[in-house]
Amino acid sequence: MSLETTVAAIRPADEAAMAAARERQARLTKPAGSLGALEELSVRLSGLAGRCPPPLPEPATVAVFAGDHGVHARNVSPWPQEVTAQMVANFVAGGAVVNAFARQNGAEVLVVDVGVAIQLHGGRNLLDANIRRGTRDMTAEPAMTAAETRQAVETGISVAHALADGGARCLLTGDMGIGNTTPAAALIAAFTGRPADEVTGRGTGIDDETYARKVSVIADALVRHHPDPADPLGVLAAVGGLEHAALAGFLLGAAERRIPVIIDGVIAASAALAAAALAPDAVAAMVAGHLSAEPGAAVALGHLGLTPLLDLGMRLGEGTGALLALPIVAAAVRVLHDVATFDSAGVSEK
Repeated sequence: MSLETTVAAIRPADEAAMAAARERQARLTKPAGSLGALEELSVRLSGLAGRCPPPLPEPATVAVFAGDHGVHARNVSPWPQEVTAQMVANFVAGGAVVNAFARQNGAEVLVVDVGVAIQLHGGRNLLDANIRRGTRDMTAEPAMTAAETRQAVETGISVAHALADGGARCLLTGDMGIGNTTPAAALIAAFTGRPADEVTGRGTGIDDETYARKVSVIADALVRHHPDPADPLGVLAAVGGLEHAALAGFLLGAAERRIPVIIDGVIAASAALAAAALAPDAVAAMVAGHLSAEPGAAVALGHLGLTPLLDLGMRLGEGTGALLALPIVAAAVRVLHDVATFDSAGVSEK
């Protein structure tokens, strides 16, 4: 499936279905508006599905896209690059936080290698889609070629399609890549116009010296490339990562299939900016699972007009925040399915 075909197939939310959801919420046995943000979420999901009530978001799968980054050589992270491959092995073995949260929620975990620097060994839930062994250093040259960027985006689309074809009714974003908050911050700055120091955080927990260097590296890359937000693929190629590009495609593929996709943290939020730039109506499929402690996440979600469901001060990535939000998304839909109306329950209205 080509990127252009997917973008052309993405349609706006169904206004009639959204109106039906609002009307049903008003007739349910509860005070109007008493479920707060859950009510509007149910309306959005009805608009995405084109019917009220929308399908329950189950089964669910979190796709963890993994890649390495040439900018790691600029000492923007205290963690060695081989940790990316080591953590992928941990995901495959079921020993990471994302696996624990997935088991708690009855969700599946799929790990997708789109750019890990070290050759990985197989596993039941590991997809080898490696495009290159890590990106180039974005401070010296574009992180990816145009062809590599397109391939990564289309890989993400294909993964979303395959999961949908396999029966998934809710998709969740996950990521793994030592140093990947650096390209994420660069992407957010490029798409929103905010300066590097406003969108850059401390990632896995860096000291002041490393943080200052990280901000400088991002600012230098932006000056070098002058990425144009009107050219989303060009922005991804210049300062993005293979997992960021694949996540953008994953979001587009979910929107094309009209399946809700829960966004995890700052990596997915930066990818969502690229997806929205490619297809603005794709935002209708996006649910912001939580507010990452990384400052760029709030900037990106605000730019997209998305309100996060949770704020727990988390910054782990992997898909953990998205998985914690999954029961909330399911509850919002379950209300439209299961709660009686005033008429059917014989309850007097005010």
